[in-house]
Amino acid sequence: MENTQKGPVSQFIESHYLHFNAAALVDAAKGYQAHLDKGGKMMITLAGAMSTAELGKSLAEIIRQGKVDVITCTGANLEEDIFNLVAHDFYKRIPNYRDLSPQDEWDLLQNHYNRVTDTCIPEMEAMRRIEDSMMEIWLKAHEAGESYFPHEYFYQLIRSGKLEQYYQIDPKNSWMLAACERNIPIVVPGWEDSTLGNMFASHCITKEISTNILKGGIQYMIWLADWYEQNMGDTGIGFFQIGGGIAGDFPICVVPMLTQDLEKDYIKCWGYFCQISDSTTSYGSYSGAVPNEKITWGKLEVDTPSYIIESDATIVAPLIFAWLLNW
Repeated sequence: MENTQKGPVSQFIESHYLHFNAAALVDAAKGYQAHLDKGGKMMITLAGAMSTAELGKSLAEIIRQGKVDVITCTGANLEEDIFNLVAHDFYKRIPNYRDLSPQDEWDLLQNHYNRVTDTCIPEMEAMRRIEDSMMEIWLKAHEAGESYFPHEYFYQLIRSGKLEQYYQIDPKNSWMLAACERNIPIVVPGWEDSTLGNMFASHCITKEISTNILKGGIQYMIWLADWYEQNMGDTGIGFFQIGGGIAGDFPICVVPMLTQDLEKDYIKCWGYFCQISDSTTSYGSYSGAVPNEKITWGKLEVDTPSYIIESDATIVAPLIFAWLLNW
């Protein structure tokens, strides 16, 4: 059961977050813990630029404490946690990013900086450094005729120790290192829509490596279907969604696929659902659909604990994680 001795952050949240999105935040955090207390497992999905926002400072610890069992994320979040790990000191922050002119943006590019809102990722120290190290691993798989998922290649890179000399943050703040330590499965749909994914494709075009060394979306869905069935228990898996897009849309569909397409009527719906999103609530924007809409698709049940927090995930998620950690 949850340790009820809460730290100052959690006490502040419970005392002051009483209404509207603030109250939904507290309800969702308590619902997350309640799901774990019932023996349920939890999936977290990462969209947006959560890794560049350094969400690892809180996410890594809930991974280490066993409060996350599987992660689905975009290719960008998979790699950007590692970029930050090895090149943090070279990042450039631009607080006045709203005032940049097109010429200012062009100048950043010419200096090998790629901007994510107020943070610029350094191409040479982050992206190219990882590409060089990853290429060695891809070539090894190519020569051996082996095939792996994108996250498995990242785990191989981490475990090789090739990057340790470049670490520029405390390793405990990297959620990828924490996930690798616990060997948590990571589902990465649409991985080709990422910097390393683009680089991988370019090396396939030049015939240096083969596309056959990579397992993609269909294999991920097949794997996830088996994992869900084996791990749903009596409660169903919890679904904690940060942002919208493919990171959330892809995995949530595994339940109706199992029940409707494979006709496995014993499969349980997701046992908990929370989405943090600043997408406008609407019934034309899937990322802005309220949880009730998912009932008609066979993803949630009538009584599934469901929450939607319409706010900035970089603010909300660390507070929920703080609650789970009793901070």
